[in-house]
Amino acid sequence: MLVTLAFWVFAVILVVSAAMVVSARNPVHSVLFLILAFFNAAALFLIAGAEFLAMILVIVYVGAVAVLFLFVVMMLDVDFTQLREGFQRYAPVGAAIGAVLLIELALVVTGWQIAPEAPTLRLSPQPLAVHNTAALGNVIYTDYVLLFQIAGLVLLVAMIGAIVLTLRDRREARRQVIRLQTGRVVAETLELVPAPLHAGIAELGVRRPVVVEPPEEKDEAEPAAGGHH
Repeated sequence: MLVTLAFWVFAVILVVSAAMVVSARNPVHSVLFLILAFFNAAALFLIAGAEFLAMILVIVYVGAVAVLFLFVVMMLDVDFTQLREGFQRYAPVGAAIGAVLLIELALVVTGWQIAPEAPTLRLSPQPLAVHNTAALGNVIYTDYVLLFQIAGLVLLVAMIGAIVLTLRDRREARRQVIRLQTGRVVAETLELVPAPLHAGIAELGVRRPVVVEPPEEKDEAEPAAGGHH
């Protein structure tokens, strides 16, 4: 009873926070709701007995990915008013893409079939010699190693695309030109001035800045004039 109640509590919070991720106007709030969704999903994994996935979700996604999203959103100077200007113009394209995704999800749900041996496998005893993490690693890196590598490649392409889309060419920033630095000669950076013997710097045209010395503070311990000795 307690496990069922905890499942429904975490599941409801997960669905609500996931809806707030896409509906919140402030992107910082969206990232915070995303972190909340990750924590509730990790709790559901713990209830299901998948402690490895729960720890991965908290450590990797919350500790790295979501915090990185929050850092990027807060540090990038994104003009959200300018981004919303083309909403009506691109609304039909977005609606068409959403309709295609909805049809694909409907096809997946309607075509889903439970394997006949699934109830039996669910009730079968688990081997004590292999724990959950080792069993999951064996399945991923043996039966689904090609899909795992393809997923890593897709994430790499997505990371490169995000960098290309957010990279801005700022004209006011000073850039380092390695070619000009390595191509310099001594005559461009160093000037030798012949200084005759006993010649001051004033005779060579070099002037030092005038240093104004601060006035000396009066000693408080000094007795006042006309006082008794």
